[in-house]
Amino acid sequence: MENKVMNTEQGHWILAKMGKRVLRPGGKELTEMLVNGLAISNQDNFVEFAPGIGYTASVILSKNPKSYKGIELNQEAVANLKIKFQGNSQVNFINRSASDTGIAENSIDKVIGEAMLTMQAEHRKSEIIKEAYRILKKGGLYGIHELGLHPDNFAPELKSSIQRGLAETIKVNARPLTKVEWCELLEKEGFKIKAVHETPMHLLRAKRMIDDEGLFRTLKIGFKIMTHPKAKNRIFSMRKVFEKYEKQMVAYAIIAEKV
Repeated sequence: MENKVMNTEQGHWILAKMGKRVLRPGGKELTEMLVNGLAISNQDNFVEFAPGIGYTASVILSKNPKSYKGIELNQEAVANLKIKFQGNSQVNFINRSASDTGIAENSIDKVIGEAMLTMQAEHRKSEIIKEAYRILKKGGLYGIHELGLHPDNFAPELKSSIQRGLAETIKVNARPLTKVEWCELLEKEGFKIKAVHETPMHLLRAKRMIDDEGLFRTLKIGFKIMTHPKAKNRIFSMRKVFEKYEKQMVAYAIIAEKV
């Protein structure tokens, strides 16, 4: 396994450096819909793929699962997460790939992954979904929160333009899919779709920022951005692309069951 460190040129890490905690395309609202839809109990062994800075981990742990494992490829992120959640015996962060977790098959009740499948090539998306299926018990749930496109009859040329725009600004080869494509990808690996939620992709809009971060923290983030010219230019470029394709880009949260 290749251990990776943070690529601080990637858009989500730039936003994190500016103080943004909620980095998912559908914001706090969609994350909470997804977590609530998973109906976490104190009997659940839980796995999160790519916990990042740990925002969703905090939401999950507030539900008191029996155990929580975070599978994170970035060594630095794992080190930071271990410090953030130190002292919690039910929590374990593991520096591995989500496509090769090392977790025993049929041993996990619930798996979640947010804003990470979008960043993968199609074959890598399938590998990660296969791994979620492998480690889940029968009847276990897999929840994803990803960048999406709509409507479903999406022109290939426009999809390519959006992918290029995202790659140039966020420095990640993001490959968002339509709702039908996301569902088909999960179903192809044996999952049954239980629920689909959708919100606008307003990650950098003022109202979403305030909803996600609170007014005071949003003002602090704004001040920090304005006083860091390089970060400001990158973030404004990202926002320009998001606004350009605002009618085509959404965020989906999908809950699927291993059957």
